[in-house]
Amino acid sequence: MRYAIVTETYPPEVNGVALTVHALESGLRSRGHEVSLVRPLQEHERGTGKQTHTPRDDSPLLLRGAALPKYPGLRFGFPATRRLVDHWNKTAPDAIYVATEGPLGWSALRAACTLGIPVATGLHTRFDQYMCDYGLSLLQNTAMAWMRRFHNSAQATLVPTRELARFLETKDFRQVVRLPRAVDSQHFNPVHRDGTLRSQWGIAERGLAVIHVGRIAAEKNLELAVRAYRALQRTRPDARFVWVGDGPARERLRRDNPDFIFCGIQRDAALAAHWASGDLFLFPSHSETFGNVTLEAMASGVATVAFDTGAAHEHLRDGVHGAAVQDDQQFIYAAVRLAGDDALRRDMGSIAHEAMQTLRPEQVAADFDAILANLVRTGSSYAATAPA
Repeated sequence: MRYAIVTETYPPEVNGVALTVHALESGLRSRGHEVSLVRPLQEHERGTGKQTHTPRDDSPLLLRGAALPKYPGLRFGFPATRRLVDHWNKTAPDAIYVATEGPLGWSALRAACTLGIPVATGLHTRFDQYMCDYGLSLLQNTAMAWMRRFHNSAQATLVPTRELARFLETKDFRQVVRLPRAVDSQHFNPVHRDGTLRSQWGIAERGLAVIHVGRIAAEKNLELAVRAYRALQRTRPDARFVWVGDGPARERLRRDNPDFIFCGIQRDAALAAHWASGDLFLFPSHSETFGNVTLEAMASGVATVAFDTGAAHEHLRDGVHGAAVQDDQQFIYAAVRLAGDDALRRDMGSIAHEAMQTLRPEQVAADFDAILANLVRTGSSYAATAPA
């Protein structure tokens, strides 16, 4: 099969959508399919002229884009419907996966409809919840209507959890299909724990490394993590809070908390070592459609405190792998309790690691392949309405 993937974020950008899309692309390639990628030109590629070249069959089509306002490190693609129609007329994919809802994603839907190519979308981001996080709660319903129109223009909307699928169906999203996620438990593994790294953090052998991994941004509800850490610090003065990642809220967080340790963006083996060297993962986000970091923490043997939604709802058993909580007070209480019980926390991390052994990235690739192949089989009845 020949598939096309359209995304407005992609490695080396570091965020859950970019990494998930890359994993899906790699999974399809590993199954012997041709995969063409369409994405915006990234900052380090500007001035190379790559976007003016006709891509080879296996090279990405790079289009014009711009930085996302107030969100350093992320970009969006400009509208490109005509360019995509011309491109796919020459090398038509059997099916298309559109991963992001930006201008390039909308263009891909219009082009697919024009050409009669079956298309699936992925709902990776709860933009309706982001409205509240950025002080725009009056636009929450508008964001939901915009998301619904986008995704209902495709033949299928892929989501990672049953919980999200049920929610979207109550909001009149059609053809919602669950595509579970997995984690590489060989890469994210307790064996990568690094005593030298912990020493660099200023943590003694029996000290407590509280860790947060992810974008440092308003939508992640980071103030709750800070409150939970300050509460547990009263009984664990040997604790240090280690932050892995970057984002627009980093400088303010650093300024307000000079004792925090900021490690920046970590990748590959370094990221695995940072995870495994932590003792307690605090994940206070309310707005995740999934939260890949939850699986990474569990695979790394790190007890986790998270809200009972997304990956935590799907995979984290409360009181067994950590704590899946309902409100802020429970979050803080759970953080304090686990910080104060080293044996319980280690047992939870060990059990969580074992639980992740059943999740296989190759199965996700097979499921994704099957969904797209089914769209191809039913492609003759393709009748989605092109978004305005």
